[in-house]
Amino acid sequence: MTERFSEEDERFMQLAIDLAGKGIYSTKPNPAVGCILVKNGSIVGQGWHRKAGLPHAERVALAEAGDEAQGSTAYVTLEPCSHHGRTPPCADGLIEAGVARVVVAMRDPNPLVAGSGIERMQQAGIAVEVGLLSEQARELNPGFIQMMEKQRPFVRLKMASSLDGRTAMANGESQWITGPEARIEVHKLRARSGAIVTGIGTVLADDPSMNVRLPEAVLAEMNLDERSCQPLRVVLDPNLSMPLDAKMLSCPGRTVLMTSKETIERDLGQVEALIEAGYELVAVSSEEDRLDIGSVLDYLAQEEEIREVMVESGAIVAGAFIQSGTVDELHSFIAPVLMGHQAKPMFVLPGMESMEDKLSYRIESINRLGEDVHMILIPKTDQETNQA
Repeated sequence: MTERFSEEDERFMQLAIDLAGKGIYSTKPNPAVGCILVKNGSIVGQGWHRKAGLPHAERVALAEAGDEAQGSTAYVTLEPCSHHGRTPPCADGLIEAGVARVVVAMRDPNPLVAGSGIERMQQAGIAVEVGLLSEQARELNPGFIQMMEKQRPFVRLKMASSLDGRTAMANGESQWITGPEARIEVHKLRARSGAIVTGIGTVLADDPSMNVRLPEAVLAEMNLDERSCQPLRVVLDPNLSMPLDAKMLSCPGRTVLMTSKETIERDLGQVEALIEAGYELVAVSSEEDRLDIGSVLDYLAQEEEIREVMVESGAIVAGAFIQSGTVDELHSFIAPVLMGHQAKPMFVLPGMESMEDKLSYRIESINRLGEDVHMILIPKTDQETNQA
C-alpha cells in the first residue's frame, strides 16, 4: 500500500475485489469488476458485474446508493469505462451521480479506455487515485488483460497424473487417476474457460464429454447454470477423424473441429457428413499433420472472443502447447498412485536431449484436494532460469 492510501482505503478496495471475484465465471468475455461506494465511513452502495450485457459494477452500485452516491468515494477494481458498448459509460455515471473521489485498483488495458475514463472523471472535478491493490486486481482477469496487452488468450494446461508422471495405462485406461475433489476443481476450471481444447487422439481413446458437470449447489455459488457455463469445445483434428456420434455432440454447447485447409479441400464428403452431424469446422495453419498452435489461439481470440483457454489433452497435444511457449499456467493434479513405466507419459517433447533443453517452472501454489495434490506452475522467464 502506498502512502497516499489509508488502511480504510485498502479495506474497502479489498471488499470491491472480493465482490468482483463473484463474476469470474460468468462475465466472459467481459472482465470481472467490483465497486463499493462509501460515504462518511459507511458503505452506501455496492455492485459487481454479473454478465456481459448486464449493467457494470459501477452502475449497480450507483443504483443501490441512489442520492447517497453524491459526495461519496467509489472503490473500483478496474478503471471505469468511457465508451459506449452494450451499456453506457460508467465514468459518466459516476460524474452524473456527484461522486467526489474515485479510487481505482488498475488502469484498463483496453485501448478503448486506457486512461480516458480516469481523464474524463478528473476533468469533471473528481479526485482520482490509481494503483491500490493493483496486483490483486490483475489476478481477477488474466485472460482479459493478456488479450489486451498481448492479443492472445490466457492458456491453462491441465494434466492429471500418477506420482510417476503417467496419465493412462498402456491400454488407454485412465478413469479415474484422481479423486472426486480434484475432478470438481477441474470442472470449475472448465467453467471459467471460454474454450476447452483437446486432440483427436483423446477423443478416439476416451470419447470424452468435454463439458462442465457440477452439482447445482456449486453452480449456484459460482453464479452459473448448467447450460450457460458450457465452454466452446475445440478438437484439433488434422485429418478429420472425428466420429460422427461422439458423446460431446449430445452435450449443450458448440463443438468446433480445427483442421487444415488442405484436408477440408481434399475430404469434402467427410466435411459434409461432419457438418450434418452437428460439428463446426475451422481451417487453421498447419505443417504436415501438425496444426499451428498460434493459429488455433488467434482464431479463438479474434473470431470467438475467447479470453481464457483450457487445454485437456494427451501427451502429444500437451507437449505441442508447451513447446509453443503459449502455456501461461500448468495445472498438475497428482494422485498418490504408481502406474508403471509402460503407462502413457504426460508430455511428448521432441528434441529435448540434454539438461540445457529442460523447461523450468516456478510453483505458484500447492493445495491438497482429498488425497490428491493440485499444483499450479508458471513457466520461468529466461532471466529467472539463468539466475537459478
